[in-house]
Amino acid sequence: MTETTAQQHPAHSDDPEYAANLRRATLASSVGSALEYFDFALYGLFSALVFGQLFFSNLPAEFAVVASLASFGVGFLARPLGGLFFGTLGDRLGRKWVLVVTILLMGGATTLIGALPTFDQIGIWAPILLTVLRLAQGFGAGAEQAGATVLMAEYSPVRRRGFFSALPFIGIQLGTLLAALVFSLMSLLPDEVFFGWAWRIPFLASFVLILLALFIRLRLKETPTFVELEKHEQVANRPIREIFTKGLAGVTVGVGLRMAENGGSYMFQTLALAFVAGNFLANPVDRGVATWGVTVGSLIAMLVLPLTGHLSDRFGRRVIYRAGAVFMLVYAFPAWWLLSQGDPLTVVIVIALGIGIAVNTMLGPQCAMLPELFGNRHRYLGVAMAREISAVLAGGLAGVLGAYLLAVSDGDWLLPAIYMAALALITTASTFLVPETRGRDLLRLEDAVNVSTDEGHERDADLPVGSAAR
Repeated sequence: MTETTAQQHPAHSDDPEYAANLRRATLASSVGSALEYFDFALYGLFSALVFGQLFFSNLPAEFAVVASLASFGVGFLARPLGGLFFGTLGDRLGRKWVLVVTILLMGGATTLIGALPTFDQIGIWAPILLTVLRLAQGFGAGAEQAGATVLMAEYSPVRRRGFFSALPFIGIQLGTLLAALVFSLMSLLPDEVFFGWAWRIPFLASFVLILLALFIRLRLKETPTFVELEKHEQVANRPIREIFTKGLAGVTVGVGLRMAENGGSYMFQTLALAFVAGNFLANPVDRGVATWGVTVGSLIAMLVLPLTGHLSDRFGRRVIYRAGAVFMLVYAFPAWWLLSQGDPLTVVIVIALGIGIAVNTMLGPQCAMLPELFGNRHRYLGVAMAREISAVLAGGLAGVLGAYLLAVSDGDWLLPAIYMAALALITTASTFLVPETRGRDLLRLEDAVNVSTDEGHERDADLPVGSAAR
């Protein structure tokens, strides 16, 4: 970019307008992430431990859990469709308004879940309506996190992009933490109160978060990189065609990178809880105690996320990402064996380390890495497709396939351990297929995987923080 262009779009942290926009973008992304993961963590916890009794009470207990986790997993099927639809709009119309629509759709579906009648009240229509709302929730979420990822990467200063891009993802941990705390506190209620009406409260209360997120996002300005596309009339007319031709390699690698992070996250947050608190162990752990593992893991992740984002600015995205994938690979077998022992304190520690260290050591560098993989014309759609296809293949299957394997094997811990290790192997291999993206100019139109490995990377990283390469 020319000096004139760089001056028109300052990215210095001491520039008042830029600093205000960066704060606003961070807040908008963080609140949206918090709402999305409050919704998803809440639904995941309830599907693992509660919804089987409320919406699938006509099934035997073990398969009620499988059916309940299947309703959780079906939302992932809608996520690629939502990512495709809203990602296309994001690349054609801009990032801001898509983020406004997705937060309304996702949050509205969550709120309505709290108003659903149960199986005992309306029979088969109860799980059908639950599934429909879960599909709507997934459709909106399909572009929500991708939009937040792209938004922060495009606003962040180039040399600290890893750190700043990771900050909104603390909202993920806040949402997960809030869901786990709410569930733990509600578990103290008598069963007749909890299963009678109290379970509805957190779903209905998410409406407050929707209003807050909507207020913040309506005040948000469009990202500088999309403004540049419009200014030079380079906005893609057919981003779908581009992403499935020029962007296909980037999407494929992005899916591989996400398998362990996304699949591992949902295995620790849902499947592990169903394993230790359900009917798979001789002495099940109390569901309220087990969820403290998710709570502690979220607290650890709040430190790990910005730290690993910062480390990826110093040492590169690939090496930090690979460290997290290898840790999960090594951790999988001892973790599931320890869970099978049924000791409450051990359960909390195992789940906390899995979420806080294994998963989030990958998520930290991923926040900047995925947007850096794609060119400016189809970045939103590319990130959405990489995130949401992997969400189906990893996170969506983690609960239902894992629960099925446990059900048919009479609770054999080895099967989910092998499953988790396989996901970690895929991600570890993927880190060797992607070029280093640290410091890449986000105004470039070609994808990182379509140029020579690391070619141009050092040049982009050497640009001053205030350049248009943010």
